[in-house]
Amino acid sequence: MTNSRAILDLCGGSGSWSAPYRDAGYEVYAVDTLTGDDVRLTVFQKGWNVHGILAAPPCTHLSGSGARWWKQKGQSALLGALSVVDACLRMVAAYRPAWWCLENPVGRLSRYLGPPAATFQPWEYGDPYTKRTCLWGEFTMPARTPVEPVDGGKIWKMSPGPERARLRSLTPAGFAGAFCKANP
Repeated sequence: MTNSRAILDLCGGSGSWSAPYRDAGYEVYAVDTLTGDDVRLTVFQKGWNVHGILAAPPCTHLSGSGARWWKQKGQSALLGALSVVDACLRMVAAYRPAWWCLENPVGRLSRYLGPPAATFQPWEYGDPYTKRTCLWGEFTMPARTPVEPVDGGKIWKMSPGPERARLRSLTPAGFAGAFCKANP
């Protein structure tokens, strides 16, 4: 990674948040267990010129939508989730990018990172549904372009199935594009 316009996409899964950067010509390096990389095992690479970091650690054990299962999941699930968040923040500390952002739905992450720098709803960026998401980091919040949330809580109401977790974790395209424009 030698490009001065390099972006680290940590735990990005589908790559939906980093897609606008890739489309704009940035070199995007994805670190995700879906691609065989675990951010907790990622070693600092001297000489990499990281311009920005997008971090979307899995919310399975952090999101408020799963609060009713927190007790039965136990502390080990929480510790595992927090170790991923910690690894993302270590990458921020190691690379010192021009900007960085860590996202997660409303849940218990605020207890460990403090209040988020900002929150957003997908409908505020052109995607007509609700799913309040928290953002921590040093970044420019994009200008909102709201639409009517006609699809309401479609994410919350999604039926169980093999694709459910992946579909629920997608960064809304409208927000991803607006974020890229606000944080070049």
